[in-house]
Amino acid sequence: MAVSIVLVHGAWHGAWCWDPVVDILTERGQPVVALDLPGHGADTAPLTDLHGHGDAVRTALDALDTPAILVGHSYGGAAITDAGTHDAVRHLVYISAFPIDTHETMIVNDATGGDENALQRAIRVDGDTLTIDPDAAVDAFFHDCDEADAARAVAQLTAERMDGFGQSPRVAAWRERPSTYAVCTDDRAVTPALQRDLAARCTTTVEWPTSHSPFLSQPALVADCLIELARSTAQ
Repeated sequence: MAVSIVLVHGAWHGAWCWDPVVDILTERGQPVVALDLPGHGADTAPLTDLHGHGDAVRTALDALDTPAILVGHSYGGAAITDAGTHDAVRHLVYISAFPIDTHETMIVNDATGGDENALQRAIRVDGDTLTIDPDAAVDAFFHDCDEADAARAVAQLTAERMDGFGQSPRVAAWRERPSTYAVCTDDRAVTPALQRDLAARCTTTVEWPTSHSPFLSQPALVADCLIELARSTAQ
């Protein structure tokens, strides 16, 4: 039984951030889909909120003819939580992400972990959207990445609607599906302490010695984990 891996990016990012992981998975014959949430990457739809992101993930899952491992990075974890009870989903993967409950929001959970950190210093309020200061983005997201890769990533960051951070998911998929949490122990955007608290909600936990962006700094580490899960799920 083939199992597809569906990759959901975090706030301000796009499907482009998964490119190194997608390349490895594809070379190794693993079916994979990396989607752009509305208004991100190559998607030209208007920006939307958390529920709109969940709907976009469900639409991507509807298009599959295989079971899926659903992967969310950072804010994308809230989106896969909202969408992850879809019939196709067999396993959830949270990478420095947010398996929040139906009475919680990213704001209530303090999406950075409390004390001012590199992400808080990088966020700029622009009306009803949030943007990332390009001069602070590397420290927040990409400090262990190749310099050229980090520069390309910073150039592709986009705005994010503010209201999505204040919404609760309509379902808590991690209560109904097995899940894996990847704690990024050198993360300057979401503190490792907060990640470990959230990881306690998941079935299993792994720890990676990376920044907030292991898909760019150590894509083979990410790909190996996902391929192992895909193989065990297919059995």
